[in-house]
Amino acid sequence: MFVEPPKDYWFLMGEYLPPPAGLLILAAYIEEQLPYVEIEILDCQAEKKDFKDIEKYIEYFSPSIVATSGFTCNAYLCARVAEIAKKVSNDIFTVVGGQHFSAAAEESLNDFPEIDYIIRGEGEVTFVDLIRALETGKNIGEIKGISFKHNKEIIHNPPRPLIQNLDTLPYPAYHLVEKNIEKYHFTMMAGKNTRYMILEGSRGCPHKCSFCTQWKHWNGVWRTKSARRIADEMEYFNERFDGEFLWLTDDNFRYDKNAEELWKELRQRPFTDDISWFFQARTDEITQNPDMVAKLRDVGNNWILMGVENNSTAVLKDLKKNLQVNDAYKAVKILNDNDIFSHAMFILGSRGDTAISIEQLRQFSFDLGSDLALYTILTPFPGTQIYENAQRFGWIEDTNYSHYDMAHAVMPTETLTPRQIQEELFHCYRDYYGSIPRNIAGIFSKNKIKRRVNRHMAGKGVLKSLKGLI
Repeated sequence: MFVEPPKDYWFLMGEYLPPPAGLLILAAYIEEQLPYVEIEILDCQAEKKDFKDIEKYIEYFSPSIVATSGFTCNAYLCARVAEIAKKVSNDIFTVVGGQHFSAAAEESLNDFPEIDYIIRGEGEVTFVDLIRALETGKNIGEIKGISFKHNKEIIHNPPRPLIQNLDTLPYPAYHLVEKNIEKYHFTMMAGKNTRYMILEGSRGCPHKCSFCTQWKHWNGVWRTKSARRIADEMEYFNERFDGEFLWLTDDNFRYDKNAEELWKELRQRPFTDDISWFFQARTDEITQNPDMVAKLRDVGNNWILMGVENNSTAVLKDLKKNLQVNDAYKAVKILNDNDIFSHAMFILGSRGDTAISIEQLRQFSFDLGSDLALYTILTPFPGTQIYENAQRFGWIEDTNYSHYDMAHAVMPTETLTPRQIQEELFHCYRDYYGSIPRNIAGIFSKNKIKRRVNRHMAGKGVLKSLKGLI
């Protein structure tokens, strides 16, 4: 039984309900490899269930294994799911995975005795091996990629090699949540009544940004599905489930590797007239491939999220972002010229940040001219270089993982306290969303997406929520 626990989604993105994509990917692989295993997925978000409901569902379905996963800010919620499962029956095996638990396996097994097994890294093959071992009594110590406790000692088995050919993976098991599919939506991006689905085009990233959990989770290796497989999956989502708005959830879309082939595949298929899709890309990838940006726009790509991060060369170097500031201006112009919604992300709270440098970042974000700006606070996620440095030098002042959401300040800079950083974040949003000329221009824009985004965000009380964090 896979459980997507009840949780609060990132309010900075407005109101939305994503499908539990990670669980669907795992469920599909188990279903393919072990077709005799019964699988249940409880999506508490879509079904409006709380922790008491989880207990009732576990009692009713009586699973032998309960599994869940989540980011750092949801670690306690995942542990609570395991705790509830053990309350129902101590014979239930509890399994967790994902980036946080992979990076913090030792700590998690110490802090959460209700967790039996942690699947580290890529989970498909490891989970299947674990299921087989649990049902046959095979030695757990032989399974690569898991951590567990044995006689009060924490054991970390050797890591599992990565899957070489991602095309061999089955499509995510959306049929197991078919009753919820019409509920999945991303209001700000596509409207409340547009079916929202998530697919994976690739895993990993060749870059090694110091704040990012992704590249280390995938061993610093970038792997991609073929362009035909990606197009097939998009077509399947649209024709089988009426998926209309798709997130290609790659850590970094690489125009230089498969954009041309993907465009060739998609331009032949009529379903592209019925969908829109978005992904995240580096600004230098955009500036180096303007022709491909235009071609992908013709087959439905109308929104791109860019990690601009900062206007300071020194900060970009510290973040190991390896970008040129001018690339951001060029990238926004290319997107605007092609009628693609430009979504820029910024990071404040780096070690050398001051009130003056953050004010310069604010002004830079205004001058950039992107259709949307979202500001985040540098957060020391376990598994990142930032976390290792923060631990070594004692910077972290807040160890409550529920605050590790990029909206709470959990450590100071050299000159700013966490509270002051929190105030600076509020000022960024206040100055951006509080601009009357910008709001008027957005609400009455000729671009339908820009009109919807501005109207939606204006009514979501983002400023009020941010002020409450101070």
